[in-house]
Amino acid sequence: MTASSATAFQITIEPSGRTFTVAPTDTLLAAGIAQGVNLPYGCKDGACGSCKCKKLSGTVSHGAHQSKALSTEEEAQGFVLTCCASAHSDVVLESRQVTAEGALPIKKMPTRVTLMEKKSPDVMRLLLQMPANDVFTYHAGQYIEFLLRDGVRRSYSMASAPHLIGQGLELHIRHMPGGVFTDQVFGTMKERDILRIEGPFGSFYLREDSIEPMVLLAAGTGFAPIKALIEHLQFKGSTRPATLYWGGRRPHDLYMDDWVKAKLAEMPNLRYVPVVSDALPEDNWAGRTGFVHRAVLQDLPDLSGYQVYACGAPIVVASAQRDFVEAGLPVDEFYADSFTSEADKAA
Repeated sequence: MTASSATAFQITIEPSGRTFTVAPTDTLLAAGIAQGVNLPYGCKDGACGSCKCKKLSGTVSHGAHQSKALSTEEEAQGFVLTCCASAHSDVVLESRQVTAEGALPIKKMPTRVTLMEKKSPDVMRLLLQMPANDVFTYHAGQYIEFLLRDGVRRSYSMASAPHLIGQGLELHIRHMPGGVFTDQVFGTMKERDILRIEGPFGSFYLREDSIEPMVLLAAGTGFAPIKALIEHLQFKGSTRPATLYWGGRRPHDLYMDDWVKAKLAEMPNLRYVPVVSDALPEDNWAGRTGFVHRAVLQDLPDLSGYQVYACGAPIVVASAQRDFVEAGLPVDEFYADSFTSEADKAA
């Protein structure tokens, strides 16, 4: 099949063998999602690198993206950002994180705000009531997108496990001054407001067929999807050892510290290591300090027998992946969700 004679190219994902077609004007990621083949992804804007995978054959070209997501050297080695790559021939990619056939359906629906609870100076906990006549299913760790005016979208991870959907869908929103959505949340939004959402999205969720002990790494509101994972582990009665490392600049950034400590009493296989990087004298912080991923390495210098789930700012996730792999973590045992802000995407 050649570019001159084809209106679509075939994309094959190894080792799963799943296939889909893509028009030259579409990105590989968008085409895969539309046809039920969910490759790993995060920001979908060429900023975080979560969708990066190896090209085994074929020709692609990339749209605008950040070098931290895909460097010139990585591109020369055959790596591809599926969120901004277009095909010019049939392509074979290697990705071990493709969702299985029969993935959960993506839906658009209205929701009602039922609770607004300020958990710290810049973090709001929202509960959304889902329509009673529609079933919304998702994996713990996935995210939704809010559909705003003029086609604007904003993405937030669900902070509650699927079995708790009847109590409302929980989200943790950090205020980014000047942000289209977060200014609304911290300014004009009120309980009973109606919002429109679409989801679920994302390839970040618990691999339940694994038995390795887990490191759950969260920075700031990266705790939201990790909270959902913890609730799901408890619901399933999992006995896998899991250690949560939650990092913040100051103690109040660990905005649900009491919730985690309560879970420790209920889940004997869960450990918790809070880490603060920039405590002030008035914080009276006596716990671990420094970068949160470094605390993991101090405790676990050999990660060869572990599985890691990491959520937070792109710099935290990228640093953790690099250093954890150097500490023996298998590359395909690192699962991540980079929280990429609109400022990051626009950089």
